[in-house]
This record gives sequence, C-alpha cells and structure tokens, in this order.
Amino acid sequence: MAGEENGPPLTEAGEPINEAEALRRLRQTDDQSLQYYAAWWLGRMRSRHPDTVPLLRAALRQRQPRDPGGGVEHNAVARNAARALGKLGNSSVVPDLLSALEDDDDGLREAAARALGELRAPDAVEPICARLASGPAGAGAPQNNSPKLQEPCEALIEALGAIGAADPWVVGVIEPFSSHDRPLIRSAAARALLQLTAEVRWGEVLLELLEHPQLQVRRAALMDLGSVGWRPALEPIRATLAENSLKLIALRGLVEQGSGEPGLEALLGAMDDLL
Repeated sequence: MAGEENGPPLTEAGEPINEAEALRRLRQTDDQSLQYYAAWWLGRMRSRHPDTVPLLRAALRQRQPRDPGGGVEHNAVARNAARALGKLGNSSVVPDLLSALEDDDDGLREAAARALGELRAPDAVEPICARLASGPAGAGAPQNNSPKLQEPCEALIEALGAIGAADPWVVGVIEPFSSHDRPLIRSAAARALLQLTAEVRWGEVLLELLEHPQLQVRRAALMDLGSVGWRPALEPIRATLAENSLKLIALRGLVEQGSGEPGLEALLGAMDDLL
C-alpha cells in the first residue's frame, strides 16, 4: 500500500519531512524513492521511534538482483537502511547486518561493513577477516571490466579498525593491504593498523599520503588521521594542500579522539588560524 490507509498523500521525495512522514514513507512499498529518502532521514536524525528499527530491518531485507535500468531498485533502499542502522546504536541489528555482509551486491556489503564498524560489533570481526583473507591479490584485485575491487576493502578494513579487536591475526589480515597499489586502500590500512597497534610507523604512512599528488588521497589521509586522533600529525595537517574545512575536521578529530602532545592549546590555536 502507498501509505497508511486513508492517510494523506505522501509528499514528493526530497521535500523536508518529519519523523512521522519518514516512517510512513518507509512503510509503503510502491515508491522505492520515498523509502530511500526515508531510510536516510531516519538514520541522519538518529530516530528513536519504536517503529524505526523494525522498519529499517524490513527495508534491509528488501533485496533483489540488481537492475541498472530499473531506477531506484530494492538494493538502494537496503543500502540506505544498512547505513541508517549503523547510526542508531542498536546492537540487536548486528545479525541483520552480518547477513547483508554476505550479499552478492558489493555496495550493500560496503554499507553493512561500515554500519558494523559504527556499531563496534565484535561478532563482525571473523566474517570481515574471512572476506579480506585472500589479500590484495584476491579480495583486493579489480573486478573484470570494472574499477571496483572484488571486495569493498576500504570499508571492511576501516570497520576492523573501528571495532578495535587488536588480535595479531586481525593485524596480520590487514597488514598486506598497507602495500596495495591503490593509495586509498593503503590509507585505510594504515588508519586501522594505527588504531589497533598504536605503532608510529602507520602514522608515518598517513603522513606520506598527505603529500600525495592526488587531492582525493590527501583528503582521505586527513580524514583518517582525524579519525584516529594521531596528534603528531598536527603540523603536517596544517601544511597539507587541501581545503581548510577538511583540515578543521581533521584537527577536531585530534582534539576529540587524541591524547598527548601537542596539547589542547596548540590544537585549538591551529584551528583558530584556519578560520
């Protein structure tokens, strides 16, 4: 049904809505574009309505083979549902996300991995490591006739770092990706390894990437350093050729996630200089 029985018509996708409208859009199944936006809205607004998680779980199960010519297809709704579930902090959804991690759609696997990382789900460590175990030559190899890799390695690796299981075998799975030929994968691996081991050498890999000729890579290294809160990166972050807005986000990460030297006064001073 296209909404609750005898309810008012649904507004157009993309218009400002409230929680009640987002839930109503997610309940209906005739217009997937409305569901897509509703799932995003509920995650973005951290909805705590009792119907939110059950409806998002149902949307996550709303999957079918991909049809590139079919407009907003079911997996697009499922991907947004996975992203939203990761933001709500409800560990009861971990089994649903683990199921999505086994889906044929690599975009859905990516969304599920990021959500599991946000939830810091220990149960995800083993299945994520299993997907990465074949290393850069397997999981990290390009798909046929596509720039995508066999697995969404960046998301899977970052999830392991966020979950924080610093077992040697987890580190051993991640470490080969620090030599991947794609700098964004190297950055993700260095970030996770710095989180898990606190070894300076992984921070130094990220500092090298701050000087990479591609702006996209420098941006990724900025965000990775901020996410880890590695404070020795203060001066390299200030000197990086990238937007001040991104430098500020990275420095805020050093303030909120980091500890030690440089101290808070130096970090806040650097942020003031960028404003």
